[in-house]
Amino acid sequence: MIPAPFAYHRPADIGEALSILTEHGDDARVVAGGHSLIPMMKLRMAMIDHLIDLKDIPGLAGISTDDGRVTIGAMTTQHDLIVHPGLATAAPLLSEAALQIADPQVRYMGTLGGNVANGDPGNDMPGVMQCLDAQFTLVGPTGERTVPARGFYEAAYMTARQDDEILTAVSFAVPKGGFAYEKQKRKIGDYATAACAAQIAMQGGTCTAASIAMTNLSDTPVWSQAAGAALVGTPCAPADLDAAVAAALADIDPTEDNRGPIAFKMHVAKIIIRRAIERAIARA
Repeated sequence: MIPAPFAYHRPADIGEALSILTEHGDDARVVAGGHSLIPMMKLRMAMIDHLIDLKDIPGLAGISTDDGRVTIGAMTTQHDLIVHPGLATAAPLLSEAALQIADPQVRYMGTLGGNVANGDPGNDMPGVMQCLDAQFTLVGPTGERTVPARGFYEAAYMTARQDDEILTAVSFAVPKGGFAYEKQKRKIGDYATAACAAQIAMQGGTCTAASIAMTNLSDTPVWSQAAGAALVGTPCAPADLDAAVAAALADIDPTEDNRGPIAFKMHVAKIIIRRAIERAIARA
């Protein structure tokens, strides 16, 4: 289908973008890579009068890995995450997850900011950001603020971002230990039936830190504090893994859809979560 008529804006700086967004209110939306919004507009499930393209705004793309912290501009593409040599060393979990998003055509255009800001429970990066305890930088008419990824998602497509704010960057401390992103999906390019990000540190045969987050198993991404706590201080023996998986499963609430009934999703989640934990431990 063809979208309904709309006005197209291509601001040259963030101030101009915010001005347009504030002027038109609910009638305006920002677009990054466009892989979520444009299909909705074509199906006329989203009727947007003013579309604000962020591509010409300088400083919204790029990756920094300085001083023990990773900072990524919101307009950085999934492909950039995969090929950046510094990121591959500092936070390889990101590139591993990005490689499992859709297909190369989508990854060349789809952005990190669009993936995390949209609030789609099926998107991969929100769960990864929760696993890494990332911080989101939001800029609005009254200035800049930072919101933790673990407190950003409120419900499906509902986030802590205000309508007149733009997400400009993501940052997190360089993670330690082993990592894994496991994802089960029906076909290439599909959302996950279940996915899990794990970041685990080991020292002297004992787990010293563990972070587990899941994708598309509730109406928001789920960071399971209980799953990580079940591993910390243990040798990560099979019984410890059983406890962590059980804790993670207790934190999710999948719904039946065209990817399967609830029982099937719980079964897949159990397998995927354990695989992610086991692989992260092996890498640690």
